[in-house]
Amino acid sequence: MSEKQQTSSIGGSERTRPRVVIVGAGFGGLSAARGLRRAELDVTIIDRQNHHLFQPLLYQVATAAVSPADVAVPVRSLFRGDRNIRVLMDEVIDVDVEGRVVLSRSGRYKYDYLVLATGSEYTYFGQNRWRAHSVSLKTLEDALIMRERILLAFERAEMEADEAERRRLMRFVIIGGGPTGVELAGAIAELAKSTLVRDFRHIVPGETEIILLEAGPSLLSEFPQRLTDFAQRALERKGVTVRLETPVKDIRDDGVVAGRGDALIRAATVLWAGGTKAGVVSDWLGAEADRAGRVKIGADLSVPGHPEIFVIGDAARCAPPGEAPLPGVAPVAKQQGVYVAKTIRQRAAGGLSSEPFSYRDEGMLATIGRGAAVANLRWIKLTGWIAWMFWGLVHIYFLIGFRTRMMVFLNWVWAYFTYGLGARLITGRQTTQRPDPPSDSRDS
Repeated sequence: MSEKQQTSSIGGSERTRPRVVIVGAGFGGLSAARGLRRAELDVTIIDRQNHHLFQPLLYQVATAAVSPADVAVPVRSLFRGDRNIRVLMDEVIDVDVEGRVVLSRSGRYKYDYLVLATGSEYTYFGQNRWRAHSVSLKTLEDALIMRERILLAFERAEMEADEAERRRLMRFVIIGGGPTGVELAGAIAELAKSTLVRDFRHIVPGETEIILLEAGPSLLSEFPQRLTDFAQRALERKGVTVRLETPVKDIRDDGVVAGRGDALIRAATVLWAGGTKAGVVSDWLGAEADRAGRVKIGADLSVPGHPEIFVIGDAARCAPPGEAPLPGVAPVAKQQGVYVAKTIRQRAAGGLSSEPFSYRDEGMLATIGRGAAVANLRWIKLTGWIAWMFWGLVHIYFLIGFRTRMMVFLNWVWAYFTYGLGARLITGRQTTQRPDPPSDSRDS
């Protein structure tokens, strides 16, 4: 079927099959689309990017452990053999609920069933000006910017003659003690103290300071206390300074103001791994949402009053009766995507709706660095090297594509035995005026 014919069948009067629009090509959106392969439905996937991003490994791009191509795959390539599915790189800006039309920057897409899997974004708790002084980690572009900032800090420190400024350049502050913050802290510590240690002549990368700030009483708050204690000890062994119950008061050009005494932590690089919020889905739908912007959905993951609209993943507040809302993690989104696809198939065929969605919790994982991780599984709790191996195998298994799995596996094996990371490239155009080079007889 040609693009023109497919558009006609999906958007015009010649339509003979129900139309499904999926907004977002993350874990939830892809799972839903895969569940609708070869169904008697016309499916359109819309995403702002042309690639699916394996976000659990995004921090490794940001810390030069793997290249961007190892954690992303073009969405079109995943559905090239599915004649009922088309992929569009476009940005959705609104939804006409009554007219059943998705509005984008490039056009209008009618639907009989709509799946919104738009994910989440970082929230700065009303302090949006902090964005200008920190770097967050949600997209591939974010990861490349973060990688550049981290590597540039060492390059500029190598040329800096003033000792105080050199120390500021080699001080990294990470805000947020969840999985992303913990993984970033461990990865930067290994980058500085193992990989870069022989690369410079004027600075000593092993003297890099990494400070992890967490407003709450413990790291990894969704993990059992025994595992969070292990994670903190593992970070401290890597040289990371962990400061608990230390809320951030301000982020400025010269560093971070945090803690009860409003002390200034002078640092050139501030990485934000704080809380997240859903996007504008609730505004599009005029639906009830919680404080984090997540749409409150029914037991079948549909929006109350609109059984044809489903919200899944980070954009949804899915709370089983008597339980806390499900966390915004990939396994939740994937299981919801599978469920929604099954439900749409049944309803389109005139059958009864599925049973209420039920999440099967297989546990949570977080890595602290080379040879150290925590695993909170349903049947056992693991720490250390065994947990790290399990973490690696699980993440490699869920990577999309055989080539991607092999490349990441080979990179990890190489890094494990050599402490060498091969993606230490600074590709952005640098306009910052560089300081005078230090006087050092070794370089003369």
